[in-house]
Amino acid sequence: MTTFTSSLPDRLLQELNKKATELSIPKNKLIEKALTIYLDQLNKAEYIKSYKQAGQDVDIMNIAEEGMADYFKQIEE
Repeated sequence: MTTFTSSLPDRLLQELNKKATELSIPKNKLIEKALTIYLDQLNKAEYIKSYKQAGQDVDIMNIAEEGMADYFKQIEE
């Protein structure tokens, strides 16, 4: 594991200390969990954005519709 040093606004550090104490976990573990959740949310938002863009692309929608038509034919058979 790599050591990382950073500075935080006083208010945020106070909240971090308080919550770490309430949860009885080290501050670094709380930061690790929070950062993991935040990065996951960013990745999900990027994924959603790409699907919305794909939904507006006529060629991609045509390919998807053709694929669904083929899928339904296979199910019916």
